[in-house]
Amino acid sequence: MGTSALISILVTFLVVVLILWLVQRLPVEARLRQILQIVVIVLGIISLLKYLAVF
Repeated sequence: MGTSALISILVTFLVVVLILWLVQRLPVEARLRQILQIVVIVLGIISLLKYLAVF
């Protein structure tokens, strides 16, 4: 069970990093890009907390 949670956390982290990188490459204004980054980070943190059985 510990290995499964570790792999899930690692995959979630990698997906969040990939999405953040893609958001950086979007041709949108800086304010919208910042909002998107915050949303992605918050969703990533919520997902990680779910894997750590906080939720």
